[in-house]
Amino acid sequence: MRAIVVYESMYGNTRLVAERIADGLREGYEVTLRTVSDALDTPEPPPDLLVVAGPTHVHSLSSERTRRAAADAAGKPASGLTLEASATGPGVREWLARVGDGEGVAAAAFDTRIDAPAALTGRASKGIAKRLRRAGFHLEVEPESFLVDKHNHLLEGEEERARAWGAALAAATLGAFVAG
Repeated sequence: MRAIVVYESMYGNTRLVAERIADGLREGYEVTLRTVSDALDTPEPPPDLLVVAGPTHVHSLSSERTRRAAADAAGKPASGLTLEASATGPGVREWLARVGDGEGVAAAAFDTRIDAPAALTGRASKGIAKRLRRAGFHLEVEPESFLVDKHNHLLEGEEERARAWGAALAAATLGAFVAG
């Protein structure tokens, strides 16, 4: 069974969570981890499970404008932020607009967002899930959020929670494949 985790990350938090989720998925899947740029450059045959992730920007998925703003924020003196190499390239929004037919493919969505009520922060994972469903993918679990503090650092325990979420996703989807 093959799983692909496609992610967009600005400051490394979404990448770290994606890596831990991939670790958890390896309990049942052969896992490929790809940035959005890599996924656009190297199309692959449909996996058995697709997991898609991005940071929450302005209540939803990033856009060219919000990625530019994230790059500007990282460039400010004393920001303490390091921009990921692929951060200014295409994002999950653009990749999902090009993704092929997901009919018969299991999927899941997650995001990273500030530790505050979702009504205030928004959730990119909801937009990802909506676009995946529209493309014909079957969402196996509700979209998930992993939290960062106001300085854009992943909260303590979130990496462990991400690994556990990946392992639970593997167990749930592999059980569905066996039952189906």
